[in-house]
Amino acid sequence: MKKVSILIPCRNEEQVLPLLVERLDLLIESSTNYQWEILFVNDGSTDSTLNLIKSYREKKNYIRYIDLSRNFGKEIAMMAGLDFVEADAVVIMDADLQHPPEIIPELLQFWEEGYDDVAAQRKSLADATLFKNISSKVFHAILSRVSKTPIQEHVGDFRLLDRVCIDAMCQIRDAQRYTKGLYSWIGFKKKIVMYDEPLRSHGKGKFGFNQLMDLAIEGITSFTIAPLRLSLFLGVFFLVLSFGFLFFGNSFNIEWLAQTQPIVLFAIVFMGGIQLLTIGILGEYLGRMFYEAKPRPPYLIREKV
Repeated sequence: MKKVSILIPCRNEEQVLPLLVERLDLLIESSTNYQWEILFVNDGSTDSTLNLIKSYREKKNYIRYIDLSRNFGKEIAMMAGLDFVEADAVVIMDADLQHPPEIIPELLQFWEEGYDDVAAQRKSLADATLFKNISSKVFHAILSRVSKTPIQEHVGDFRLLDRVCIDAMCQIRDAQRYTKGLYSWIGFKKKIVMYDEPLRSHGKGKFGFNQLMDLAIEGITSFTIAPLRLSLFLGVFFLVLSFGFLFFGNSFNIEWLAQTQPIVLFAIVFMGGIQLLTIGILGEYLGRMFYEAKPRPPYLIREKV
C-alpha cells in the first residue's frame, strides 16, 4: 500500500484547524487504498494552534507534527516538512481551506498515471483585490520573460510531489527560497489540475503588500540576473548619451538646456534615481550572497513527533 503524506505549514490557524481536520478525516476514510499521514509544521504560532495539533495527535495516530523554534516563514516551514516526509508522495496545502482537500483524489489519480508533480491551479483568486490580480499577472509576465527556467504561472504550493521530486527538493538548501520557482527548476513530469478557490472560512490572509513584494523580489533575484544586466545597459546608455552632449552639444542647443532650471533639476534627480536603483539591485544580490554564505541551519526544531 502506497503511503501519502499531507504537509500543512501552520501559523496561528486555531480557528480553522477543527474544520480542516474534519474534512481531512472524511478524505482518509473514503480513500482506504492508501496509507495516510498528516504532517503539521507549526511555524511559530502564538495562539493555540500547537495545542490543538497535539490534542488531535492523541486521538489520531496518523497525525504528526514539527514545532519550529520560532517563525521562519512558510518557505522554510515547507522545507522542514519535506525533510521529514517518508511517504511515497506528499501533498502540500495551506491550512486556511482555500486549498480544498476534496481536490486531493484528483491529484492522486494523475500521480497514479505516472506524473511526478501534479499542481492544482486556481481558476481565479477568490478574495483578491484588483491590484493583487493585476500585480500578480505583471509579476508572472516579467519573471517568465527574464528567467531561463520556464516558471509555471498562477500555480502555488497546492500540489502533489512524487518521492523523486521530494528527494530533489531536499537537495536544495537555499536559505532564501522561492519554492514556486524551484518546483519548475527541478523538472520531472508535470500536470496541471484546475480548481475553484473558495473564500477563507476564518480570519484574513497573512500575505500583505510587504510580504508579496518580498516574494516577488525573491522570485526575480533567485532565477535571473536580468536586473543586473538592465543596470549595466542603463549605465552604457547614459554614458553614450553624455558623450553625445559633449561632442554634439551645439547641435542640440545645449546652452539653452543648461539655462533651463527645471530640465537641469530633472536631469540631476533622474540620474540620482538611476544610481540609487542600480545600487539597490546590487544590494539585493549581495544580500542574498550574505545570507547564503552564513553556515546557519535553515531552521531549528523545538519538538517533533
